[in-house]
This record gives sequence, C-alpha cells and structure tokens, in this order.
Amino acid sequence: MILGGIEDEDKWLAEGIAAIQHNAFYMHRALDANNLREALKYSAQMLSELRTSKLSPHKYYELYMRAFDELRRLEIFFKDESRHGVSVVDLYELVQHAGNILPRLYLLCTVGSVYIKSKEAPAKDVLKDLVEMCRGVQHPIRGLFLRSYLAQVSRDKLPDIGSDYEGDADTAMDAVEFVLQNFIEMNKLWVRMQYQGPGRVREKQEKERSELRDLVGKNLHVLSQIEGVDLEMYRDTVLPRVLEQVVNCKDELAQYYLMDCIIQVFPDEYHLQTLDTLLDAYPQLQPTVDVKTVLSQLMERLSNYAASSEDVLPEFLQVEAFAKLSSAIGKVTEAHVDMPIVGAITLYLSLLTFTLRVHPDRLDYVDQVLGACVKKLSGKPKLEDSRATKQIVALLSAPLEKYNDVVTALTLSNYPRVMDRLDNETNKVMAMVIIQSIMKNYTCISSADKVEVLFELIKGLIKDLDGTTADELDEEDFKEEQNSVARLIHMLYNGEPEEMLKIICTVKKHIMTGGPKRLPFTVPPLIFSALRLVRKLQCQDGDVVGEELPATPKKIFQLLNPTIEALSSVPSSELALRLYLQCAEAANDCDLEPIAYEFFTQAFVLYEEEIADSKAQVTAIHLIIGTLQRMNVFGVENRDTLTHKATGYSAKLLKKPDQCRAVYACSHLFWVDDLDGIKDGERVLLCLKRALRIANAAQQMATVTRGSGGPVILFVEILNKYLYFFEKANPQITSSAIQSLIELINTEMQSDSTTPDPAASAFFASTIRYIQFQKQKGGVMGEKYDPIKA
Repeated sequence: MILGGIEDEDKWLAEGIAAIQHNAFYMHRALDANNLREALKYSAQMLSELRTSKLSPHKYYELYMRAFDELRRLEIFFKDESRHGVSVVDLYELVQHAGNILPRLYLLCTVGSVYIKSKEAPAKDVLKDLVEMCRGVQHPIRGLFLRSYLAQVSRDKLPDIGSDYEGDADTAMDAVEFVLQNFIEMNKLWVRMQYQGPGRVREKQEKERSELRDLVGKNLHVLSQIEGVDLEMYRDTVLPRVLEQVVNCKDELAQYYLMDCIIQVFPDEYHLQTLDTLLDAYPQLQPTVDVKTVLSQLMERLSNYAASSEDVLPEFLQVEAFAKLSSAIGKVTEAHVDMPIVGAITLYLSLLTFTLRVHPDRLDYVDQVLGACVKKLSGKPKLEDSRATKQIVALLSAPLEKYNDVVTALTLSNYPRVMDRLDNETNKVMAMVIIQSIMKNYTCISSADKVEVLFELIKGLIKDLDGTTADELDEEDFKEEQNSVARLIHMLYNGEPEEMLKIICTVKKHIMTGGPKRLPFTVPPLIFSALRLVRKLQCQDGDVVGEELPATPKKIFQLLNPTIEALSSVPSSELALRLYLQCAEAANDCDLEPIAYEFFTQAFVLYEEEIADSKAQVTAIHLIIGTLQRMNVFGVENRDTLTHKATGYSAKLLKKPDQCRAVYACSHLFWVDDLDGIKDGERVLLCLKRALRIANAAQQMATVTRGSGGPVILFVEILNKYLYFFEKANPQITSSAIQSLIELINTEMQSDSTTPDPAASAFFASTIRYIQFQKQKGGVMGEKYDPIKA
C-alpha cells in the first residue's frame, strides 16, 4: 500500500515538473519577445502546478524549487520597464487579475520585490500589503511555501536601519512587524499540518512536518539579523511576541524546535538580560516537550558566554542568573510531573556545569544544586536506571574535575547525600572516581574530620553494602578496588603527630568493618602509615600530659597490636607475621624492649599455630632470623630466648636442605658487626657444624633413597659462610677448618655416587677463584688466606 503511494507520488511529481517545464518554455519565448501578456499567462499556468495537494512536503519542495528558479527569470524581466513598457505600479495592479489565488500571490510577491526596489512606494507599505494578501492561502503546505517565498524575496529589502529601504523613525519596528507577522502565520500553518490526512499516518506526518521546520525557523534568523533590533526592542517586542506564539501553539514539535531556535539565533547577551521572560515560558510548554534539552542548551550557551571573557561576569551577578535558573528548574520539574528522573538530573547537571564555570568561587551555589538534586530524589528508591546513574556520576564528578581537589568536595554537605542515592555498583564506581582524582592530583587529606567524610563517601569499597557480599564480586575488579583503597591510605598525612594519630584511628575504625577479604589489602598500608609516624616520634617515650589523645610510639603500638591480630584471625597468618616483625623493628628503633619482645612473641605464636605449609615456614623462619639479627634493643636474657627459639625452629623444618640453610643463617644471630654487637664465635661455629651435619645427613638420605649422592651445593654454601666469618676475624673459624671443608667438597664432587650439579660446580669454582684472588691481593687478608691451599 505504502509502496503504491510512493510510486503514485513519483508519477504526480513527474507530471507536475513536466507541466512546469512546458509552460516555462512558452514563458521564455514570451520573455524573449518582450510580450508581457503572454509571459503573465504562461507564468500563471506554470504556478498553477503548485496548487496540487497530492504530494508530500518532500516532493512538493522539489516542485517548488523548479518554479522558484523560473520566477527568478521573470523578476529580472519585470525589473526592465523598457522591455515590457508598463510601470511597476501598473504591473502590481495587473498581476492581481490572475485567475487563481496561488499563482496570483506568487506573481504579486515577485512584482512586490521589484516594486520595493524601485522605491516608488515605501517598503513597509508593500510588505504589509503582501503579508496580509498571503492570508488568502490557508492550505498548510501551499501556504508555508508561499510565505517562505515571500520571506526569501523580501529579506534584503526590509526597511531596516542603514538599509537602502530605510523609512521613518520607526523603520526597524516596521521590519520587525513584517517578519513577526509572517513568522506567526507560518507557524500556525505548520502546526495545522498535523491535522491533515488520516490519524493512522500520524508518525509519517510528524516526520514530514519536522522536515519543514527550517522554513519557519528562518524567520527567527532574519529577525536576529535586523540591525535595528537592539536589546530594548528584543526585550519589549520581539521575545514576548515570539514566546506568546510558541506557548499558545500548544504543539510539542513546534515548541521544542522554536525554543531551540530562540536560544541558537539570538545573542547570548540578550538571553542573559531577558532571562526572566525566557525562563517563564518553560513551565508553560506542553508536558511532552523535551524541556531538559532546550533548557540545558540555554545554560550551556550562557556558560560559554561567561567563559568567553571575564568582563561579562559582573552581568551574571547583576541579573542573578544562578538564582533565576535554579528557580526555573524547580518550576519546570513541578510543572512536568511526568518528567523522567533522568531528565531532572540532566537539568541539575547543566545547572552545576553553569555554576562551576560562572561562579567557581561560590561553593554554596554548588552545594545548593546538589541539595536540590537530593530533594528531587528523596522519597524515591535507589536509582537503578543506567542513564540516570550515569548522569549522577557526571554530576558528582564535575566538582572534582573543576577544582582538582577532593578536599573541596568534602566540604559540600550534600555531596554524600547524592552518593547515597546511587545503587551499590555505581556507588563503587563513583568511589573509584574520587580515589583516582586524589591520586591524579596528589591530593593530601590532612584532617581526621575530612578523612571521616571521605571514608563515608567511599564506604562502598570499604565494606559490604546492604545486599552485597564480597563473595559475589569479580575477583580482578575487587583486587583493583582494594589496591586503590590501599594507595589512598598512603595519601592521608598530617605533619602534626596528634592529628595524624587521629587520622590513623579514623581509618582503622572504617577498615576494620571490611571483612576477611578486604583486611589483607587495607591493614598493611595502615600499619606502615602508623610506623611512619612512629619513626617521626622515635625520640619520645611515655605519655604526654594534658593531651586528649597523646601521640607516642607506645600509644601507636598499642593500637597496632589488635589490628594485626584481626588480620591473623582472617586468616592471613603469613602477612600478619611480616607486619609483627615490621613493628618489632620499629619498636627496636624506639628503644622499647618490652613492646619489641611482645611483637616477636606474637610472630612465633603465629609460626607455631597458624603456618603449616612447609614453603611458608621456610620463608617465615628466614624473615624471623633476618629481623632478629638487626635487633639491638634486647637484653641478654630476651635475646637468648628468641635466638634459641629461632635455631630450634630452623632445625625442625621438614626438608633437610631447608633445615641446613636455616641453621647456617642462624649463625648471624651470634655475630653482629655493630660497634656494640654480639660476637660469640663458639656459637657461630656450633651453628655451622650443625649445618654441616645436616648437609651430611641430606647426602646420606639421598644415597639411601635414590642410590646416588645428593648435590654438594649445601657444602659450598656452608664454605661461603666459613669464609665470611673467617674474614670477620672470628677466632673459632680457622684456615685448617676451611681447608678440610674444601677437601671434603672436592672428594664429594669426584665421587661416582654424586649426582652432577652444574650450578654447584660453578659456585664452587667461583668460591675457589675468590680465595686465590685474596691470596694474590696480599696484605693482611692475603696473609690470612695464605695457609689455605685451593
């Protein structure tokens, strides 16, 4: 059916074009013969083709353009009186005798254009006559194109100030009156188009109407180009008349398009000075009009105008632009009760963008916009519409991007209230945006109050919100989020110890609610942040009198102990053990022996009770030995207890090679190089001999189980320990002992039962080269090495 209709239209259009060309041919012959009567006859017949009602606007436009081109030639003929011998006044009367109204009015407009140019009558009179005469055609499509032709031929002949057709003192008003009258009539015809034809093709009609909108909009463009339209005339005449027509037409398409036209074609300065009038029209528009888009465009135009020059900013303050826009948005959202929530949020986002560009220093305005958004969202369930949540994220991100400083956002009382309106997933997205802003701008959050507000904002990352659990989360996303929180904790800093301690307490309060999956990510940065403060306070001890929350190392360590304990119960024992050892080292630097001993005790308890994996035990015992070796705070009794424990655990590791390495590492516990360091040569030798015994046992076990000797690399490693202590002048380590060990290794390597080990061979060769190098170097060390035969 539709296909048939399109084919019919193409046929009718072809017939119409053929008729125009046929009559135009005879019209050209008449023009060439300077025969006015024939020219008028054929031009009227040609223009009669425009009387058709069968064509859609798109096809009608094609037909109209053919006739328009011919009318240009006719106008040139009319201008040359010498060719047709009739005065323009008589010609103006003559064309009115055309039999049909549509050709008559097209010819009248064409002659009228020549009449104005001849200046034989005032332009305003001719234009008034023409615009009134055009009322004779009330068919929507035919009338629109006729008036479009009138606008086209008259646009360079308006009685404007400074033009060739300027009239008396009110000349600009005459021009405005003509354009306004033509615009009003065209708009009426355009609106009436929707009632043409059956209702079932309404959608097609709306599309066709939309294609014709520029014919109406051109009038507003012409108005904006009239020189005489100054601010006063625009405010008192042009804008009220245009808006009256827009509001009264009660047509969704027309209202949306024309409001957009007004915003785009008239100067920003005029909009600013007539805000009241313009904004009053918005609540009166039809409920189905997309008000949010046109109002947002107005605010964007004004924002760009404000950004164009600092000189215009006082104008914004003078007209109280923010208050007026804010009030208008309130009225629009009240008037359009069915407006989707995303529409309202879009309006508040545009207002916020306007505020940040025009009044960046007015944080109270920013907070006011956020407050209005909260009010609009209150009483509604949490947002789940993806478009609305995206707009909320944009709304909350705008202040961060403008100020490049989260601290500024933290002072906005309504900021967290807007965030609370987001669903859990989007809340986390916004929390990540906040953290990324802090990282990008290296923002330092330096007060406990602000940290409290910040952690309330990012609570979606710190703990499970209602209805979600950590188990439901994507593993990779979860790790990225928690690592971001960990980085954030390092950005919280204050040079004042008391305030820094308050920050640490605030962070602890929040992260301890995070649950077992989050603590391994968030506790370590908190511990290290606290230890940084401890290092700063190293010299202090005891309580500071008269302080509400004294910041002393002892106080901080008391805070850290239960924090790490929570981590060990997660369980994340290996991480907890590392943190206990870090704290023990910090307590050592602060000369707090009881606290350091307590941390070591906790580490050993964890090792005994929680760490069962053999690989984890090896790592843990080496960490314990390494930390203990650096400790200098312990008295003899405490140190002996701890070293005894460490050597005991070393010898109890599952695999013999691991035992051997841990035992020879313990030798360093009895020989510390510091000025007041321990130097117990006998116990060093005991450890090394014990390590040798274990290495021998490992060899024998390999022979029994595999039928071949194990690798000799353990012996080479022990040899290197012997050399280390030999150079450190340990009297118990003699050259003869080293010589014996070298011979033992040689024997083992040459044994048929030993499994070849290239790494061990290379290591041993390198060690021998080192001994030879020391002998060749001479001096005291050379003499020491001299008895060794490598």
